[in-house]
Amino acid sequence: MIVILSGVAGAGKDTIKKEIIKRMEYVETLPSYTSRPQREGDIPGETYNFVTKQEFENMIEQNEFYEYDIHHNNYYGVPRKLLNEKMKNGKVIIKDVDVNGTQNLINLLKNDTRIITIFLRVPKEELERRLKERIEKPTPEEIMLRLNRFDYEESKIGLYDYVLKNNDLEKTVQIIMTIIENELKLQNPEF
Repeated sequence: MIVILSGVAGAGKDTIKKEIIKRMEYVETLPSYTSRPQREGDIPGETYNFVTKQEFENMIEQNEFYEYDIHHNNYYGVPRKLLNEKMKNGKVIIKDVDVNGTQNLINLLKNDTRIITIFLRVPKEELERRLKERIEKPTPEEIMLRLNRFDYEESKIGLYDYVLKNNDLEKTVQIIMTIIENELKLQNPEF
């Protein structure tokens, strides 16, 4: 089973994902590949697999991604080989994917894999505050780029199984853990 978390930059996807992985031993993440520069706190192979733009484009030519997209002027992609390996190991994969990537993964995997989609909502004013308080301190241009994408991403909410307002980290984590547990029960009913 794959659990996809989406929402605008600053919605809390990465923080929530880390908390769920800490608390649920059968859940793990799948680091995407990206051409964006490594930031302070990033761990190669854990947060992302970092490659150059040229390396990413070579991987596209070799059909190494289930899906990829350009987001905030950088490539991001879900690798076929790593995803297939993790699913064979019986783990629940929790992955943050943008709205375009979510649609692509659903189209590609829906017949073979249970996909649960969760959209995290944050009011625009709260999002702006969170972006300004980030450790990596985005430039005003980067903040505007992310805020300008807000309406587009919100317009895709109908694609998701669950839509949660993320204004309380602990509550949101608990709700998502319950969703995962319930979806697993539905996938493997014992009657």
